[in-house]
Amino acid sequence: MMDLVTSFLNLVVPPATMMMLAFSWPALCFINACEWVYNTLYTIEEMDGKVVIITGASSGIGEQIAYEYAKRRANLVLVARREQRLRAISEKARYLGANSAIVIAADVVKEDDCRRFINETVNFYGRVDHLVNAASLGHTFYFDEVTDSSVFPILLDINFWGNVYPTFVALPYLHQSNGRVIVNASVENWLPLPRMSLYAAAKAALVNFYETLRLEVNSDVGITIATHGWIGGEMTRGKFMLEEGAEMQWKEEREVQASGGPVEEFARLIVSGACRGDAYVKYPSWHDTFLLFRVFAPNVLNWSFRLLLSTHGTRRTSMVGVGKPISEGGSGRYLMETTSPRKLPAGPITFSKT
Repeated sequence: MMDLVTSFLNLVVPPATMMMLAFSWPALCFINACEWVYNTLYTIEEMDGKVVIITGASSGIGEQIAYEYAKRRANLVLVARREQRLRAISEKARYLGANSAIVIAADVVKEDDCRRFINETVNFYGRVDHLVNAASLGHTFYFDEVTDSSVFPILLDINFWGNVYPTFVALPYLHQSNGRVIVNASVENWLPLPRMSLYAAAKAALVNFYETLRLEVNSDVGITIATHGWIGGEMTRGKFMLEEGAEMQWKEEREVQASGGPVEEFARLIVSGACRGDAYVKYPSWHDTFLLFRVFAPNVLNWSFRLLLSTHGTRRTSMVGVGKPISEGGSGRYLMETTSPRKLPAGPITFSKT
């Protein structure tokens, strides 16, 4: 009997849901637009004097987010591995309007380091209002070409645990201030893209973690999940880097360059959305159209990717610490290879404030 009911629902529910969605879509868009206008006009959070911790702040999205919060006169805590780079960013942030800026050298994949920079922040400012998890590490290799699996935990550590540990330590203080966690996610958490298998898996785990946490903390702590497609910066210049700045890959000279929207615009949208209390920030938003294909016509999506792959011919792979890069018909150009971030010293805590 249960099998019969399941078979019936399999036949009826998908088309019925599509019909309901088609009829309700204009009304839902109107409601969302009204909610956005109301939040923009009446519920914008004033960041003047509030405390914002930003991990991965020494480059890319994290750096630009720091500048956006600086324009809102927040107190900044900039966290990354490169202390000298953070000092330069803190100077620019203060020039843009930040009330003060603290520079802390730390490794987000180490719980002790996370506890250290959260405690230093609370001891210095007495509170935490926003925690921005911007540290991230991408890759561009085919999974079946990996020769050294030691890179696997590095990718998972930075893209997953590098977000979970700071959140775990900061959560009690965010409860006290009714604060917010901002997450640097990616469209790859649900849109499968070739050569990004582990990155996509880590981002999928990350988004599901925060969606669950959102239900657990209810409205005591806000969570903004920022999802981007291809954006400008190191990634579009053919380099996938630790947000802290240590280049982790070898890259072929003839690697196809990616392109996309500017990092600055995405950072502006993230901070604006977080201050409005938005649950999601998406850039560019048209990526959502692929979600319909993923759910209702996955074969079409798979065929499209296969077609795109077939037009590039031979594989040109950038490996992240996995051995010699594959090069067919040409020589490869090597960038700096670093050690695992687990083995690098965290460095001292330094303060730089007005």
